[in-house]
Amino acid sequence: MEIFTIGYEGSTQTELVAALQAAGVELLADIRAVPLSRRPGFSKNVLAAGLKEVGIDYVGLKALGTPPEGREAARKGDHDRLAEVYAGQLELPEAIVQSEMLKEMAVERPTVLLCFERDPVTCHRSLLAEAIFPGAKRTDLFASPSN
Repeated sequence: MEIFTIGYEGSTQTELVAALQAAGVELLADIRAVPLSRRPGFSKNVLAAGLKEVGIDYVGLKALGTPPEGREAARKGDHDRLAEVYAGQLELPEAIVQSEMLKEMAVERPTVLLCFERDPVTCHRSLLAEAIFPGAKRTDLFASPSN
């Protein structure tokens, strides 16, 4: 099994969609706790509509997002604290349910985990992939050339 990840930091929706299409992604799992963005094209409804136009499905899984304390740790570059906070998030009942849903969907078709950060190492999407897809091949996609 293969799971994809992508962050939209520094990119446009067009660049993101192109990267997803090139990889053969059929489902985007939005794992942001707050699926809104100041970047044009990345708030959930606009993003879902843009993906639908090219045949990519969208699912919002807010319970798999990072709580405020984890986002603060990420902004400060404290990856250990982010990992600690996020591990607690994944133990919550709603997160457990959404993790199971995500696993079922990802087995059925090529799926990408979406969040903001360009670098997957600094983002909770890597922690999620490790936690619920152990042993899966992980491919980190990039929506645009490095900025």
